[in-house]
Amino acid sequence: MEEKSYKEYLEHITTFIFDVDGVLTDGTVTITTDGDMLRTMNTKDGYALKTAIKQGFNICIISGGTNEGVRVRLNHLGVADVYLGADNKIEQLNDYLTKRQIKSENTLFMGDDIPDFPVMKMVGLPCCPQDAVPEIKGISKYISHKKGGKGAVRDVIEQVLKVQGKWSGNYGAKYD
Repeated sequence: MEEKSYKEYLEHITTFIFDVDGVLTDGTVTITTDGDMLRTMNTKDGYALKTAIKQGFNICIISGGTNEGVRVRLNHLGVADVYLGADNKIEQLNDYLTKRQIKSENTLFMGDDIPDFPVMKMVGLPCCPQDAVPEIKGISKYISHKKGGKGAVRDVIEQVLKVQGKWSGNYGAKYD
């Protein structure tokens, strides 16, 4: 049986789930003298997240990180479902899919490292940034040409929305 092209999955995606560190950020953590851990997120990724939400897509974040600043940023963009401190991402995935009555085959998950491996095996379209670890690249049906924190999230959201005819028509939208 011939393997499907990743583009064949795009038209059925209703839900985007993302890891944070290495996906929405470049994986770098700056530690202040007070011990705060600072991350940087890309505004183009933020614009894509807001656009997907406005177009009726489900967005969820499942991260092992615990920085509440991440939740504040994502909530500001309109992402309501943010799971931080996820030691077992499968539990959070199952909770989210059940709560929202979403089928796993309609779900895209973008991860970049070993903790994402089990949950990526459970979704319809596992994806990763260009700089993901080899094990994650090996199970991904799509590898973005962009690195984590450098537009990989925008890349995959934009592709799905374009395939479904939901990308155009929102010029001039605020994307902070």
